[in-house]
Amino acid sequence: MLNQRLSQKLQQKLSPQQIQLMKLLQIPTANLEQRIEEELEANPALEEGEAIDNVLDDLDKEYEEQGEDHKEDDERDGLDEYGIEDYFDDEGEFPDYKTNDYSSEAGDEEHQSIPIAVGISFHEFLLNQLGIRQTDGDEYIIGEQIIGSIDDDGYLRRELINIVDDLAFSQNLITSEEKVEEILHLIHEFDPPGVGARDLQECLLLQLQRKDSNPIIKVAIKLIDQHFEHFSKKHYSKLESALDLDSEDLKSVIDEILKLNPKPGSSYINNSNTKLNHYIIPDFTIKNENGELELLLNMRNAPDLKVSNSFKEMYETYKNSKEKSGDEKSAILFIKQKIDAAKWFIDAIRQRQQTMMLCMRAILDYQLDFFSTGDETQLKPMILKDIAEVTNLDISTVSRVANSKYVQTEFGTFLLKFFFSESMQTTDGDEVSTREIKAILQEIIKDEDKKRPYSDQKLMEMLKDKGYEIARRTVAKYREQLNISVARLRKEL
Repeated sequence: MLNQRLSQKLQQKLSPQQIQLMKLLQIPTANLEQRIEEELEANPALEEGEAIDNVLDDLDKEYEEQGEDHKEDDERDGLDEYGIEDYFDDEGEFPDYKTNDYSSEAGDEEHQSIPIAVGISFHEFLLNQLGIRQTDGDEYIIGEQIIGSIDDDGYLRRELINIVDDLAFSQNLITSEEKVEEILHLIHEFDPPGVGARDLQECLLLQLQRKDSNPIIKVAIKLIDQHFEHFSKKHYSKLESALDLDSEDLKSVIDEILKLNPKPGSSYINNSNTKLNHYIIPDFTIKNENGELELLLNMRNAPDLKVSNSFKEMYETYKNSKEKSGDEKSAILFIKQKIDAAKWFIDAIRQRQQTMMLCMRAILDYQLDFFSTGDETQLKPMILKDIAEVTNLDISTVSRVANSKYVQTEFGTFLLKFFFSESMQTTDGDEVSTREIKAILQEIIKDEDKKRPYSDQKLMEMLKDKGYEIARRTVAKYREQLNISVARLRKEL
């Protein structure tokens, strides 16, 4: 049975402008230019470049002289001004989001061009070597397929039977696994040594076999070939027994193995111009000017934006027209929609800069000791809520600002997330950052005797002596977060 009833409910919805701002906040400076380019292409009312002469003052005067009847007609048509004059940049200056205090130093920043890498790629380097070999048509196709399956580290991760299937489907070439392995052995002779290996053991063996034979190399080959598991787990006593070596001789053999490259592909890539470097473009810069820290926002990727001059002229035509046909009203409505969209986007860019500066200023004030000294142990425990309370922003907004943003300091370039950490109480009752504990843990492990590395239990006791009372499992968690191996794997002869 249907019935009618009244009900009240409270809903909170984000406006399109708020959604646009949230999306812009997430974009790092490196990608901001691309986002602006997309908006410039989508909205003809938005334009990049310096502003031109002012015509709006005259338009406003003329509009006032036409009387209230004209104004009322416009309001009935739903075509009021929407306050767009502020976005025409009518005095020939930069938009105000470019001239606020945080960007006043932007002109002093160094403009450095990023060099363009020129050369052949790692895979092209291997294909060139394949072309030099006396290989027939099918062998070259097989070799080309194998090389295409080799990753940047120089390893062949794909199973040979799968490569046989790839050749059948993509090249219409029917071959056998034995033939593919034969061509793979040929590729194993290519430079850099170890390329095409299917695992670390084979990679090290290929490199050792390319070296001039001597007693140490022969033992090293035997060690990797027959006792690789003991070697990978650093069971030195078992290796000494299996190879009938004393500790000094074993050390000489292991030292020879440690000279090998576990990632042969990187030896070509890192020493050539073929791999594009990933440059970090900082969103903020903190400079120390005679003891005073100055915060700057990177504005290089935020070009000047204004409403297009052609839309100005259409706006002028509209204001001079007393009677409008249906087509004219539709055209004017379209113009206003685009002008509004341009206005909202310029507003969002402005608010993005202001919000980012507000959050970064709060982080700078909170972690002033670190930014002054560069000492990681000076970092205070800080969470998103702390910055949200200082800035009166929502935690989600602070999170968006901190995500994927970098700050350049005289001590290095850091992710903003680097400065956020949980707190922990010392035995004295003081609150310290967990990052401080990690820094001390890293220093203890760095200075340990590598012949007798500290266990997690010993590390826990040493931290306790320094006033940091944490559990052994917490020590293990911090050690893993620092990418430090267990004591057994840190042991050296």
